[in-house]
Parts: sequence; structure tokens; C-alpha cells
Amino acid sequence: MKKEVIKTENLEKFYKLGDHEVHALRGINISVQENEFLSIMGSSGSGKSTLMNILGCLDIPSSGKYYLDGNDVSLLDTDSLSDIRNKKIGFVFQNFNLLARSTAIDNVQLPLIYNRNNRNNRKELARNALATVGLAERENHLPSQLSGGQQQRVAIARAIVNNPEIILADEPTGNLDTKTGLEIISIFQKLHEIGKTILMITHESDIASCARRRLALRDGLIEE
Repeated sequence: MKKEVIKTENLEKFYKLGDHEVHALRGINISVQENEFLSIMGSSGSGKSTLMNILGCLDIPSSGKYYLDGNDVSLLDTDSLSDIRNKKIGFVFQNFNLLARSTAIDNVQLPLIYNRNNRNNRKELARNALATVGLAERENHLPSQLSGGQQQRVAIARAIVNNPEIILADEPTGNLDTKTGLEIISIFQKLHEIGKTILMITHESDIASCARRRLALRDGLIEE
């Protein structure tokens, strides 16, 4: 039986804007099993990025509970949260977030440096990650020398280089054309096949349909 890796109970998030409260999440209850491929859909302002930030331990809820591998995240200290972000969860963003003056392989090595991996095997691990996304021959190229799809492949390699259990992808195809976007999704599907748990935010229904399960958010609530 597969274990539950993510669980939220009545998760809420609101922001103070002057005298007003803006509710981004209004009581979210979700459960994600290991090796699920889940897409989260919603229009701008639906709360999907807020939810992703909380699940990635980049933000905290205003109320409610978030359990990661059965552990109440609110009880974890700063070092534990940092370890989770570096080792347990891999992040992929719409804008790639690559260092412009660093080569592909140097960008991929960054999490290994933060993780204090042995200097001698960093390049080997980074090369393996680039090979996984089909970009082994571009390891010495700068981001400016790569297409958008190739830059996103580097970003995915960086996300998986520490072999995380969970991958959170926030609009990973948002800056790509349809053909390139589907190529990127095929990489996520292959990662899912080898056991990764993947949560992907998207506003594109055709991209969302590539996942095994879909959730839709509207105004901070799960619609379906």
C-alpha cells in the first residue's frame, strides 16, 4: 500500500491589505499518495500558486494543518525546513530561474553545493541529471545559448539532481510553445514512471490532462 506523502486539513491563507483581508485559500483538504502525478488547475487568483508555496515549505498557512510524510510542518524548525526544500522537494518554475552567467552543468550543481555534496562527485551527478532530461551534450552552454525548452530541461535537471521524492512544478510550460511544452511534460511523465511524486500547476487543460489526477481551484476552494 502506497503511503500518503502530502495531506492538508482545512488549509487557509489570507493577506492583510490595509483594512481588508484577501483570502487566497479557504479551507483546502487534499491527500497525495507517493508516486502520484497530480495537476492543479485554476485561473489567475484562484490560489494555486499560494497552495504550491505552502506545499513546498516556502510559505506558511494562516490556519489549518499541512502534513508532509506524516509530520506536522508547522512544528519543524528552520534547518529542517531548509533540508526539506533542498533534499526532499525539487522545484521547477515557469521562468526557469537559471543563473545567466553559469553553464548548464554549473546551474544543475547548485543544489549539490547547498547540500554540501562531495566536490568530486558533483559533476557526475549533474551530468547524470542532464542526461536524464536529454541535454548531456549542452552541459557547457550558458542559458543565453539555449532555447526556452532547453533552459527548462536544465531547470528540471537541477530539480532532480538531489534525487528528491517530490517535484513541484509551477506552470512549467507557461513560457513555451505547445510542441515544446508537451516535450517537457513527457519528461515529467518519465520521472513519474520511475517513482517520483509530481504536483504540477497549470492553467492549460491539455497540459493538465497529461497528469493521472486533476484538481481545479476557484477562489481559494477546490472546485473538482
